[in-house]
Amino acid sequence: MGNDLEFQDMTVVIVGASSGFGRGAAVRLAELGANVVIAARRADVLDEVVREAQGGNVVAAPTDVSDAGAVEELAATAVERFGRIDAWVNNVGVGALGLFWDIPIKDHARVIEVNLTGLVYGAHVALRRFISQGAGTLVNVGSIDSEVPLAYQSSYAATKAGVLSLSRSLNEELRIAGWQDTIKVGTIMPWAVDTPWWTHAANYTGHAPRMAAMDDPAIVVDAIVAACRDPKEEQPVGPKARAADVSHNLFPDLTERFSGTIADREKDRGAPMPHTAGAIHEPMAEGTTVEGGIRDRMRREDGKADS
Repeated sequence: MGNDLEFQDMTVVIVGASSGFGRGAAVRLAELGANVVIAARRADVLDEVVREAQGGNVVAAPTDVSDAGAVEELAATAVERFGRIDAWVNNVGVGALGLFWDIPIKDHARVIEVNLTGLVYGAHVALRRFISQGAGTLVNVGSIDSEVPLAYQSSYAATKAGVLSLSRSLNEELRIAGWQDTIKVGTIMPWAVDTPWWTHAANYTGHAPRMAAMDDPAIVVDAIVAACRDPKEEQPVGPKARAADVSHNLFPDLTERFSGTIADREKDRGAPMPHTAGAIHEPMAEGTTVEGGIRDRMRREDGKADS
């Protein structure tokens, strides 16, 4: 990750900081001495994150990223408190699981509104600030779905493909405009990870959500923190994400069929569950930790299936 002193007095804005990657990265950056402005819809949980940071320079700014005005206010809060923004982490991601036609259209629309439109709002605010001050780093959190579209996650995969495409375009525009040496855009692309994302997702599969060989969130947290200083244009995180990325570039159709088959097989192994819109429209109390407990549940489900 580099010398911890590199993060001293650096100001980082992190959206989606009430759980999962965002929460983990916020606490870690505070430990490294960064000034951190954390955003999410759940104000009470953001206050928990501030307390967890144990006196670090962490400021909570409740924000719905699908509200352009609120995102502008988030940036203003960071600048007012710390004077500048050195890195902006667009950790944006809600999901809707199920066959495309079984998911209500309002849920698809919300996924797009948050994952793509909300991320565009953050990118626009951050880049205008970076250009004004002459430097900065934008970290967009995509997914391996950015490259390998996954069955039962159609609108989520579409938005994450959009995130990667946006990042690629932004890097070209920064190069053309002459900012490529001081303003960077990196895209983090994890495999399926055990975070509360699965608990918060809308779910119309009829089964508790799961996916094979989930990664630990720690490797993604580390990648996000490192990217605030040294972003990679496209960064699949972990061996499974890197393998899927390479496989899709070499054998796209085969990789998509294989991934779809895995998703279908895993879906049917989950415990029965009623349809739910999850937390995509309104936040829920559940799921405030970095790790989601999904792997533990999967082991219990598999134990029952094998008994």
